[in-house]
This record gives sequence, structure tokens and C-alpha cells, in this order.
Amino acid sequence: MSRDEPTSPPHVRVAIVGAGFAGLGAAVALEREGIEYTVLERSTDVGGTWRDNHYPGCRCDVPSHLYSFSFEPNPDWTETYSPQPELFAYLRQTAEKHGVVKHIRFDHEVMHAAWDVDARRWRIETTAGLLTADIMMLGNGPLAEPAIPDIPGLDTFEGTTFHSARWRHDHDLGGERVGVIGTGASAIQFVPEIQPLVDKLSVFQRTPPWVLPHPNRRITALERRLYRRVPVLQRLVRTGVYWSREIFAGFLVYNPAVLRVLEKAIAVYIGMRIRDPRLREKLIPRYRPGCKRLLLSNNYYPAIQRDNVEVISDAIVEVRPHGVVTAGGVEHPVDTIIFGTGFHVTDNPIAEKVQGADGRTLGEHWSASGAQAYMGTAVPGFPNFFLLAGPNTGIGHTSLVHMIEAQIRYVIDGLRQMKEQGVASVEVRQTAWQRWSDEVQRKAARTVWNSGGCASWYLDAEGRNTTLWPGYTFAFSERARHFDMVSYELRAGTVDTESRGSC
Repeated sequence: MSRDEPTSPPHVRVAIVGAGFAGLGAAVALEREGIEYTVLERSTDVGGTWRDNHYPGCRCDVPSHLYSFSFEPNPDWTETYSPQPELFAYLRQTAEKHGVVKHIRFDHEVMHAAWDVDARRWRIETTAGLLTADIMMLGNGPLAEPAIPDIPGLDTFEGTTFHSARWRHDHDLGGERVGVIGTGASAIQFVPEIQPLVDKLSVFQRTPPWVLPHPNRRITALERRLYRRVPVLQRLVRTGVYWSREIFAGFLVYNPAVLRVLEKAIAVYIGMRIRDPRLREKLIPRYRPGCKRLLLSNNYYPAIQRDNVEVISDAIVEVRPHGVVTAGGVEHPVDTIIFGTGFHVTDNPIAEKVQGADGRTLGEHWSASGAQAYMGTAVPGFPNFFLLAGPNTGIGHTSLVHMIEAQIRYVIDGLRQMKEQGVASVEVRQTAWQRWSDEVQRKAARTVWNSGGCASWYLDAEGRNTTLWPGYTFAFSERARHFDMVSYELRAGTVDTESRGSC
């Protein structure tokens, strides 16, 4: 080969984007199938959300036995609701145990990916170079891109600012005046942790959350020994937790009468925990429980009643060099601003980086319909492209890992059928995608997420629920049991393995 002759970029059968729960789960499945793959990870380690979110008090709000891979139970959880360090360690151990680390390309952030119509493969540009793939699986997850609100004057602030998902452990909050913007799941956890450290804590609340008592407890050494020696016991616990949450979902999502009873019960609970009637008035939501994510905490309400804490429910108007200004022109002096404002879920930036067969990006395809995908997995115009934890696979009552594993089984079955039938590419039919989307939106309209009287990150700018699965997870799993080739346009051919480069 001449030195001046261009070389082909490295090629792989499957490229997986992201090394969190979704990406690692897909990698383990492909490893077991003997399918060639590469994982593209923008960071220097695995873990995804549980690598990036390491703020004080960070933990999962789904029971540990359920929030884990079904094929990799962990008998060593120390608490019934795992803290972040244990979840991060679990993902690292899983990747190492199943031999997928050697397939991960760290510091490979995907900058652009496009379907090459002629070559029938994906061309993927990363920060470390170009590669091609027959199939692309997007496992970056919905909680990957922190959202910072566009507040006038924020760029003039002379103090320190950071998002909870980019926590600055090198920044000492001791003795500072700290402003926390947002009162979602992250803030509920870190506010009680930083409250004893700071001089003054101003919590800026746009909408109060429903906060329930947290049932977390330590898992005893005896329990852990039993789980190690008799693994079936842990699987029984997992099964019990799973079905109890499915039953709870039926009441929470579809039963207005139960929601009214629950609402009154939580309001009584808040009344018992909050002594100051003016503060209590700020903290009782004006929407149905479940419309926004139900939060769990035993120390949030005590923390915000401390003398150095103020809950501010007036709207933020602007930020000035040394403070946050709310409606009425009141300036609240702060030295540091911490954003607990969630993530780009319905408007994930990666959608603008993935370009389909017609040259339009995923974001452009979704500009009219909203983020919707057949089985939460496939989008017309994007051949051999599969989303994991995609639109309407989010879960408000149980473990997202359950949905991810169902999708992985679905895609793996599709890859098997493609090999058996000599199919080079699959692309979901527009009619199948539309039927699915119509069904999902019709069911979502009856849920508390759509009709509960709140504005949440579950809904996009047009009010469509493009985040949560409006039903039971066992129903989704059943539908994902087999890859339904009839719903896809198929193109025959074989995979060219002769010109593959090392990836």
C-alpha cells in the first residue's frame, strides 16, 4: 500500500455510545453473543449517571436489589437504597467481571454520527478520531446533560456556580452564603448535607415537591451472608420488590380516588413535620402526587427549618454579581450558586449530533412529533440505529434497569434474526412507529403525569409525555420479548468482514 494512499477508518459490527447501565448492559449481552462491538465513552471511566453524580448525600431512590442487572445480583449492598459510591463500584465490577472493559474506548466523545447510504454503515466522528459501524446503539441515557436555566445576569455573577451533577468538591462551602436553585431529587438529597456547613442557605423553590418518608435501612451482615450462600433468597426479595411496585403503579398512575387519599395523607404528614404555618404553605404542592417525581427523604424537612435556611418561593428575576434577585426586587446575597435543576431529557443535545439516511438529524425528525421511538428503541429514517432508555421507557415507580434489559433483549434478538436471514439493515416502518406513538400518547393522556396539574420534565414543550412508559413494565417486557421484523423495512446483504480495521 502506498504511503499516500488513504486508509479506511477502523470498523466494528456494533458501536455502543455510553458506558452507564445501558451501555454496559448491551456490552455484556453482545459479549455473550460473540458479536464484535466497541463502547464509546466520553469520560475516563464507566458509570454514566453514577459516575457523574457524586454530590453529598447522593443515592438511588429505587431499592438496591431491583436497581441492578438481573444477571448480576449483588449480595453485598449495605443499604436497601444504595448510596452513589456503591452503585459506581457495582458498575465497575460488572464491567470487569464480564470482560467488557477491553472493548471500551475512553475519552471518545461522539461529536457527529451519520448513516452512509451507499456503504450502509454508520460513520462516527469522535474526539479521538473516526470509525464506522454496521449498527449503532445509543446508550447515553436521559440524565446525561445537566440543564442550567437561562437566567438574566447569570454571566455577571462573581461567585462560584456549579450543577449538582458537576459537584465541586474542591470548593469549600464552609461559612458561605449559598443559593440552591431547584428543589428536585438531587437538591432534596444534598441540601441536608450542606446545611450544617454553610452560614446561610437560600433555597429557591419554583414548585414544591411531594416528599415522603424514606424507608431506607442498613442491610445486616447476616442478610448479606444469606444472600451469598443462598442466592435464590435475594432473587425472591427482588421479585417481591418488583411486584409490589407494579401494584403500587396501578394505584398511583390510573386511580384518581387513591391519589386523593394519598394527597391528604402526605399533606397531614407535612403538617406534622413543618411547625411554621407560613413555611408549610410554601411546601404543600398544588398538584396531584406523582404528577412530578415523588421524592424520599427523612432529613429534608428538618434541614430547611434550621435557623440558617430560608425557602424562597418567589420567582427568580435575575442574577447580580453578588446575589439572586426575586420578584419584587428583593436581592438575596449569595457567594455560591448550586443548580439542582435536572437534565436535558426531552431536548437531549445528542439528538442534534445523529444524522439519518435523509440527512436530517434526530432532533430535526423530532421537531414536529416530539421525541418518540418505536418500542422506545427505533426511529424511521435511522437504519441499524437503536436507542436504549429511549423515549417513553422512563419509569416513575420502579427500576429503569428493568426497561433497559428488556430493550437489550429486543435488540439482541433482532441481531440474531438479521444474521439468520441475511439482512444487512433494518429500519422501522413509519406506520409501525406512528401506531406505537399514537398508542403511547393515548395511554399517557390518562395518567397523573399528564393530568395531575403540574409542569414536569416528563413533558416536552408541547405537553407531550415523551419520557415515561404509561403502563406496567411487565407489559413492555412481553412486547419486547421478540424483535418483530414485520415492523421493519429490511435490506438484504452480508456484512463485509474483510476490510475491517482494528478498533
